[in-house]
Amino acid sequence: MTNFARTPAIAAQHRRILFAAVLAALAALTIAGWLPAPARAGVVSVGSESGDTFENAGGHAVLNGTSIYVVYWDPENVFFERHEWLTNLDHFFQDMGADSGDLDTALGMLGQYTDRSGDAARYHTVFKESWSDLSPYPTTGNCTDPKALEAGEITCLTDAQLREHLENFITAHGLPKGMGSIFYIVTPPGVTVCTNSASTSCSDFSASAGEEASEEAASTSYKNSFCSYHGAINPDEATLGDASTILYAVIPWSAGTQGATFVRAKGQASGKYLYAKGEQCQDGGWSFENGEVKREEPTEPSKEQEEILKHEKGTGKEREALERKLRLEGPHNEEPNQVDKSESTGYAEGLTDLIENQIWIEQADTVTDPLLNAWQNSAHEEVANICQNDFGSVVYGEGESPFEGSTVADEHTEAGTLSNERLTEHRYFLQDLWNLGEEGCGGGVLLNPRFTLPNPVNTGEIIGMTGLESSPGVLAKINYKPNGEEAPRNYAMFTWNFGDGTVVNGYAPDAPPCESPWSSPCTGSVAHTYTYGGEYPVTLTITDAIGDVASITHVLKVNGPAPPSAAEGSGTPAPSSSAPVVTAPATKPGPSAPSAKAVIASRSLRNALKKGLAVSYSVNEQVAGHFEVLLSQSLARKLKVGGAPATGLPAGTPPQLVIAKAVLVTTKGGGSTVHIKFSKKVAARLAKAHDVPLMLRLVVHNANSASPETATVLSAITLAG
Repeated sequence: MTNFARTPAIAAQHRRILFAAVLAALAALTIAGWLPAPARAGVVSVGSESGDTFENAGGHAVLNGTSIYVVYWDPENVFFERHEWLTNLDHFFQDMGADSGDLDTALGMLGQYTDRSGDAARYHTVFKESWSDLSPYPTTGNCTDPKALEAGEITCLTDAQLREHLENFITAHGLPKGMGSIFYIVTPPGVTVCTNSASTSCSDFSASAGEEASEEAASTSYKNSFCSYHGAINPDEATLGDASTILYAVIPWSAGTQGATFVRAKGQASGKYLYAKGEQCQDGGWSFENGEVKREEPTEPSKEQEEILKHEKGTGKEREALERKLRLEGPHNEEPNQVDKSESTGYAEGLTDLIENQIWIEQADTVTDPLLNAWQNSAHEEVANICQNDFGSVVYGEGESPFEGSTVADEHTEAGTLSNERLTEHRYFLQDLWNLGEEGCGGGVLLNPRFTLPNPVNTGEIIGMTGLESSPGVLAKINYKPNGEEAPRNYAMFTWNFGDGTVVNGYAPDAPPCESPWSSPCTGSVAHTYTYGGEYPVTLTITDAIGDVASITHVLKVNGPAPPSAAEGSGTPAPSSSAPVVTAPATKPGPSAPSAKAVIASRSLRNALKKGLAVSYSVNEQVAGHFEVLLSQSLARKLKVGGAPATGLPAGTPPQLVIAKAVLVTTKGGGSTVHIKFSKKVAARLAKAHDVPLMLRLVVHNANSASPETATVLSAITLAG
């Protein structure tokens, strides 16, 4: 069983490799870890046009803990000559293990993927061992490299040869098989891997002279190529795997040799090198400016520069210099670990960044789909390759940025140093994974309880607390019965402890059981009344769907008479020690923020674009303010929707654009419905989408107060076409 980029799930049992049935349909292949040309951006939502779903029908096996074993199969000692590559890769494997359980990385989201045994695909990883395997490569039954190297060509290996070698290696070293081990086979530059001896799907690819010149590959060889893959040898045909199962991932050095001038393809001029654009395996071209992550666009040459490029002006050297200048200014790889700037080593140390991202991809896909029958969509895309071009959704704390380094390309490596992940003390550039609960690509579990206390309040008043500032972690988890049928799901929960003995528990906002954030059994927003004055510790605890827990406490001052003590014989018990009391006389309260609610009344995208977004609201007094409709910047870029950046959002909220506004002015408390109109241009863009996730923000303040207080309501909804 093997999953390749652009290859459907393939079962291999009793060591029978069932590629034959697949070769007739190579056009439908789905390869884990394969990245298309940069123009084909990453997926934002699964099957938004086709109604596709991402599921594990039948509750097939996932891995809730993995031990990693790494085999560098390298009889030519290429890695010994570039020993910093092995050092970097071993450090990466070690860092993945050291940060196990960290919710702030994309692997931290894997706990939402479950199977019928009740296990979850947790981020529990241990790096066990790595070997430099000097066993000779086979000399018969080999495949043929579609684009052979002029210098550094070593061999071409089939998946069958890799499997056979791995089985022998495991036996010779007494290593543990089973569903708790993952074996990585890493090969050096000069070794091509193909699915079969026919060489129809390989880690290398051929391209026409025109494609070479334009650096665009559209050949069948390119479309059927891959960067890495994972598979399973399951001799007992065990449904959930067993002690004889071997899980493995193949990491050929196909992610580019950009900057490595010591290898070049046959027929290429001196100084040219294999895989000139490594974005084919790592979608580069990211820029991080003014707090915004965006893709770089190719630099458009001026009219004079076009004449030079067309040989109408300038010398050959001027043309080469201009081509290089435009290439450096355009989209390129990001290699945060490029350290060695020595010409003798080909400026190649940073090449491991591209390989490390492939390891990241295969680790996530193997854990959630070890036997190639678990978590996928109908196109056999897994949690990593469904987000193949997305590097921008990393979780980070308030006031922090996950991005470090520079997007400016180095003169020699032609790569930037941008990074978006920190594992232990090392920086990496690693792609996002599919977040099942959010139905989008994500970079971690943002579990961050937050709420703002009202101003000092009086006893007997009804006050509101809202946790909508919070990030609730994983919203939902699918469970399975032993027979593989779905069982009732888990949802994220909010628990409020008001410090006076009152505890309220319910679902987090946007959990499916909730109709709106203010309806039972939701506790995103709650109301409470205090009987006695004092200072009360108010605690919000979030327990997300996979059991992650976080809490925050603020102390609320309540003005009013202190409770009578039990010693006075009043029959009214004193507050518990968890609710300390202030015995000072009550003071006259100042103005408090208004209370407001706002709910999007209709989920129909068509109605919203035609009549305006229908919003029902209520306020407790005369107010003035405005509504804002927000759309994530990532989706806005894809739909080409413009708008002003939204400011003042809760920490951890993905960057948003304001795409529509409406003014709200009332003469008294009460409620009504408003329709927020979209511009014709925005409506036309949104109409091209099937589902549109939006955020609604209502900001109001007291209309008749010399010192007005402001209240903000924020909610999210997806409009369906």
